[in-house]
Amino acid sequence: MRTYNLDLTPLFRSTVGFDRMGRLLDTVSNTEAPSYPPYNIEKLADDAYRITMAVAGFNAENLDITQNNNALIVKGEQNKAADETQFLHRGIATRAFERQFELADHVNVVRSDLENGMLVIELQREIPEELKPRKIAIGSSANTQTIEHDKKAA
Repeated sequence: MRTYNLDLTPLFRSTVGFDRMGRLLDTVSNTEAPSYPPYNIEKLADDAYRITMAVAGFNAENLDITQNNNALIVKGEQNKAADETQFLHRGIATRAFERQFELADHVNVVRSDLENGMLVIELQREIPEELKPRKIAIGSSANTQTIEHDKKAA
């Protein structure tokens, strides 16, 4: 009998906001994740996330953050023409990169900062009112409210 060791670690490296494994597996396009630049993904609360990328040598003008539907794309490119420095040793990688993250539905970028070589991208899941669970009163078709609305009224 054959057994397969399935390592799902690469799947978690580029997805943010997914709660179910099924949806996560459907979004996998490449199991080998690039390693540059290094990054962390943190879950701050049920609907809040943070991506922190180590982008030493890049400044805000060299970085581009784009959200297109459920894709978050972070690009970095140095202006090589302006840099005439002669290095004896170059240990800080400043090569161009493009990192793409798949975001769950209704996850949006709310803020980004660059400080001390760390790019921090704050994400928030914002479910539209019409997609939130609604409480339906029995015997009445016109009296429907979201569950959140009922909690605020109480």
